[in-house]
Amino acid sequence: MTDAQILRLRDVVEMTRISRSRIYVLMQSETERFPKPIRLGSRSVGWWRSEVEAWLNARERAGSAGS
Repeated sequence: MTDAQILRLRDVVEMTRISRSRIYVLMQSETERFPKPIRLGSRSVGWWRSEVEAWLNARERAGSAGS
């Protein structure tokens, strides 16, 4: 596996445990900005695995700091 792996929506949902609709809401959020998707075709998008992992790590750190 390479660092430049592109995840499809179903993979992002499985990895984050966040619903599809919540992911799209988070992409519009000013406070919890989810990584921007990459256009793969006319009706498909993907996300860089490294960006999703970085977002998850930042969220974990923010949760730990608030405890």
